[in-house]
Amino acid sequence: MSEIPGTAGYSANAATLAQQYESLRFEDVHREVLHLFPDVPARVLDIGAGSGRDAAALAALGHRVVAVEPTPELRAEGMRRHAALPIEWIDDHLPGLHRVQALGVRHDLILLTAVWMHLDAAERTAAMQALASLLAEGGQIAMSLRHGPVPEGRRMFDVSAQETAELAARHGLRQRFLGEREDMLDRADVRWSFLVLQRPA
Repeated sequence: MSEIPGTAGYSANAATLAQQYESLRFEDVHREVLHLFPDVPARVLDIGAGSGRDAAALAALGHRVVAVEPTPELRAEGMRRHAALPIEWIDDHLPGLHRVQALGVRHDLILLTAVWMHLDAAERTAAMQALASLLAEGGQIAMSLRHGPVPEGRRMFDVSAQETAELAARHGLRQRFLGEREDMLDRADVRWSFLVLQRPA
């Protein structure tokens, strides 16, 4: 099977990347938006789950978590590191998420942490439609967008929060939160936007 364009550069560096991801605490990564997350056991979909850091933290809180990771090496890292937690791992990817769609489940929280900017414009259009179809009434999509130079060997696009919110609005989703942050790995030329979108109940 050919490599999914947005995952370029991840397979060869999976162990190093997993160590990097796990060095950051879930609570720190999502500090601005944690208060918006469901506080009762909810259905959570973590897309581009990587090493499973966020999926594991949410599963430990009692949420029912489906972790989607298309890079086999990263998925294996996540399954190994968090084997004790009841996380359902799925090999699937944006924009279609066909295997996730086949489950027939709508989710209360969908996470896309450092994922969206890997999709080109056409893929983002298709992906937003897929995400909206997977979101329960009152459910939320929480995503972070990376801004800065593209690392060598990776595929990324400069995607604004405004463009993303406007795309979401076409599917009946409203912007609930928007914030910006410095890079947690201290890269001076990288910054992040944090965006929460919600389907009205």
